[in-house]
Amino acid sequence: MQRATSVFTITDFNTTKKQLLHWANQYSSCSFLDNNQYISSYNSVECLVGVGAATVFSPTSHHQQALKAFLDKTPDWLFGHVGYDYKNIQSTSLTEQRIDNIGFAPIHFFQPEMVVLLSKNQIEIQSLRTSPDKVFEEISTTDIEGNAGLDSQVSVEARISKDAYLSIIQQIKQHILRGDCYEINFCQEFFANEANINPLAVYTQLTQLSPNPFSCYYKLADKHLLCASPERYMKKTGNQLLSQPIKGTFKRDTNDLNTDNFLKQQLLESSKERAENVMVVDLVRNDLSKICKESSVNVTELFGIYTFPQVHQMISTIVGEVEDHIDFADILEATFPMGSMTGTPKKKVMELINQYEVQQRGLYSGAVGYITPNKDFDFNVVIRSILYNSTNKYLSYQVGSGITHYSDADAEYEECLLKAKSMKRVLE
Repeated sequence: MQRATSVFTITDFNTTKKQLLHWANQYSSCSFLDNNQYISSYNSVECLVGVGAATVFSPTSHHQQALKAFLDKTPDWLFGHVGYDYKNIQSTSLTEQRIDNIGFAPIHFFQPEMVVLLSKNQIEIQSLRTSPDKVFEEISTTDIEGNAGLDSQVSVEARISKDAYLSIIQQIKQHILRGDCYEINFCQEFFANEANINPLAVYTQLTQLSPNPFSCYYKLADKHLLCASPERYMKKTGNQLLSQPIKGTFKRDTNDLNTDNFLKQQLLESSKERAENVMVVDLVRNDLSKICKESSVNVTELFGIYTFPQVHQMISTIVGEVEDHIDFADILEATFPMGSMTGTPKKKVMELINQYEVQQRGLYSGAVGYITPNKDFDFNVVIRSILYNSTNKYLSYQVGSGITHYSDADAEYEECLLKAKSMKRVLE
């Protein structure tokens, strides 16, 4: 089925973006992907939206084979997610039995009824059924006056105590000393029961506070992801794959430019943060080498320092060239979950994550993004995110850090709190 496509000129980008977000929210399947005008040579689109589900892919088993079949028979736009639990297809030893109170499926994609691409001066609408003119009229007349973000006090509590966290880090360091692993990303959860929030308003507040380049408002029925992620998992353009893992975080001082620049330089020169980053870079290179042409995998940027509203981050960029027959399912099998959210060696650290983390990760540390009709794609890493189930009123956010032999447990705990700062502030 062909999409009817029209392009319209806009005069007020910010108002149109707000209207587009509120319009998209009326659909039970909604993916609003926002670059937040972050300037980078790696940008794909400023704002990309898919709404309404013409077809849906959400299998309960045999994900790999089912995904390949779905991709083959659906040569169209696809929006969706891959949860951390998709890893379970790789090994039965990775299966988790913990309760997931949010409820996102391990993998879910939908073919949208409407796709909207928003840039500074224009909006492009591609629709399977409704005329683009009608869709543009609906967006242009959408009321952007929303309700307050919180209907009542949200009381967030830690899943584990600080003492328990510090004890687990010491146990993990013993595994590192024994040579079981070199680095592990250990995460903890903060949650609230009986949380009454307006997800759209909370997302808006979160991205105003942290306008990061891989933000998204993602909704499947009663399940919501309110995401202000700074990290890309994987992008494919033609035959080129590009991955940009983040490892290395320092706080900012936005009140003093000299101190802020000093902290930025400290991050660049930190031997601990460099060690974490290079281990993940090597892991990503190894993953990409499984599916890329020989000698095509290269590190084009090592230890790049990028500044975001709350933190400075160390980001490296790895590229590789895939053969024509390699599809999205093959790339997932070789590279997911991303090394920045697991550690090295990947299979062993995922087993240790199962052993020591007390919460189910679910969609956290998974990926949300899109696939184009010509099979290009771009996916983020689900971090700096609030997850919410509007039926059972359960709210959750998780944060983690990379643990190495050199890690100080108290410092790692403080890094977690730093990463949680924007979510905590919004919920307060």
